Amino acid sequence: MLTYRREIDGLRAVAVLPVILFHAGFEWFGGGFIGVDVFFVISGYLITSIILAEKQAGRFSLSGFYERRARRILPALFFVVLVCVPFAWFWMLPMDLMEFSQSLIAVPLFASNILFWMQSEYFDTAAELKPLLHTWSLAVEEQYYVLFPLFLLVMWRLRKRWMIGILALAAIASLLLAQWGSLHKPSATFYLLPTRGWELLIGMFIAFHHSHGGTAKLNAQGIAQPASLFGLLLIAFSVFAFDKNTPFPGLYALVPTLGTALILLFAHPQTLVGKLLGSKLPVAIGLMSYSAYLWHQPLLAFARLRHDGPLSQEVLLLLVAATLLLAQFSLSYIERPFRDAERVGRRQLFRQSLLVGALIVTLGGWGVATKGFDERFTAEQREVLAFADYDTKALYRQQECHVRSTQRDWKFAPSCAIAADAGDSLFLWGDSHAAALSNGVHVRMPGMAQYTAGACPPLIDVSIAAAPYCKEINRFVLSEIARSQPRRIMLHANWSSYFKDARTTNADLIIAQTLAHIRQVSPASEITLLGGVPQWSPSLPVAMVRSGLMLSEEGAIYTPMLPHLRAVDDRLQAIATRNGATFISALDRLCQGDSCQAVASIESKRKPIAFDYGHLTKAGSHLLASKLIRLD
Repeated sequence: MLTYRREIDGLRAVAVLPVILFHAGFEWFGGGFIGVDVFFVISGYLITSIILAEKQAGRFSLSGFYERRARRILPALFFVVLVCVPFAWFWMLPMDLMEFSQSLIAVPLFASNILFWMQSEYFDTAAELKPLLHTWSLAVEEQYYVLFPLFLLVMWRLRKRWMIGILALAAIASLLLAQWGSLHKPSATFYLLPTRGWELLIGMFIAFHHSHGGTAKLNAQGIAQPASLFGLLLIAFSVFAFDKNTPFPGLYALVPTLGTALILLFAHPQTLVGKLLGSKLPVAIGLMSYSAYLWHQPLLAFARLRHDGPLSQEVLLLLVAATLLLAQFSLSYIERPFRDAERVGRRQLFRQSLLVGALIVTLGGWGVATKGFDERFTAEQREVLAFADYDTKALYRQQECHVRSTQRDWKFAPSCAIAADAGDSLFLWGDSHAAALSNGVHVRMPGMAQYTAGACPPLIDVSIAAAPYCKEINRFVLSEIARSQPRRIMLHANWSSYFKDARTTNADLIIAQTLAHIRQVSPASEITLLGGVPQWSPSLPVAMVRSGLMLSEEGAIYTPMLPHLRAVDDRLQAIATRNGATFISALDRLCQGDSCQAVASIESKRKPIAFDYGHLTKAGSHLLASKLIRLD
């Protein structure tokens, strides 16, 4: 019989709270996502310990194993999913509701990790708006638990050394694959079982070690106290030192997982860590950690869907508190009753789970078939919302003058350079925001040069995790400036994303150094810093539909991010003034007060000026270019 260990429930609290605070957006918890890795190790340990105890007692069965998993996972999961459905219906726009419907299909099938891998990166801003994003980790666990018990049943008759050896090779292969994938295929590596399996297997190895009395021998050597404390410090270090740019889950993930392993191996009621984790508050939070994990993402996602702009710290703290209150409710009235086999028998459990799971899948299929129930909206609203699928290839001159952020074999076509017969030469350099502007500028100045790269600001020697070739690309662009000696050089980007904190001066220094480099290689050029364009949350088309603004109307949309964007403009203007460059504010040309122009005419039709949070459409590009370019 597996002995209850209070410190493991406390360790669950250490896992779940950083995850919640990370998803809430508290910057101090930049590595809070490692809580999932802690959960994986705990899960691998507990489930394997139960299987080993039952195998040694001669009473293990697959039906009993999957009954326990169903009691533990399904009732609370299905309850939270069903609660999400009406909020999704009333608050989600068609495209979002269709993606939500896809997740409804995936969750009961434990395939949501595959779905979210195909839909978006885990750390994308858009991922914050997915109420069921967090179910990817449950899918990984359940996929593992389909395979692992079957493996044990097949391999149990072998010598234990052979079985452990095979599992060790599998864990090493999984870790090596994760390390390679975190650098080359980060999204798939984050979401999928083959690169996560080694974390669960760490817990499995500890369970085998405990079952043979190995930990008692280690504890007798007096290392339990420092080892368990070091394990807790490793987890804390990961939470506060890692962030979304940390390659994961490769070798970096060894820090929190080995920390968890040390606690599982050495923490007991006589150690400081055991006493700390086994105290009342951590245990209470740990007991409801599963429900807290289930509730936190829907609460945060729906709050963000309903709110224009970032949520305040006060609102985020209220949502965290609400998560814990709902978790206590779920624990008391959903989890515990269904875990009681006398109250809910096996047949009843499986029958109800099958029916509710089928209902959720059916609702999801209905939402997908109706394209997110788009008939709820007028034809003009659907036209506006369709801009979410805006085709940027031609607008950006992609594969010619615009490089994708992760494009390894990048190069710019000769046509990107300033035309030989250009009467007035403008050299446009920047990221995807500059690419979005380029079409309108090119119409007014056909001889212009365009050198743009996704997620890559026009700054020399800057390393950007999302754009690994940015430094190399920008060095090339600087050489093109030196070669062509353009009359005008315009630097444009989503500057606000590169100014992480208004108090830092690093960005100021880098921009100043870039201007100095340009001045050195092309001393006669007029250099202009063009400030960032207006931004809406979550996108301009969504803001238009929510506000009721029609394409046929002249109007502006409230832009809650304007104070931050104007603060960035102020810094850019100061940098330009100090370094002999000109600053132009796009906000001054497109905004008045706290609202910005939303619609512009192009080819006798009125269109939104941006297709997402801030990338300009063709209409927006031509509108801003007409307010910028003065030929003289």
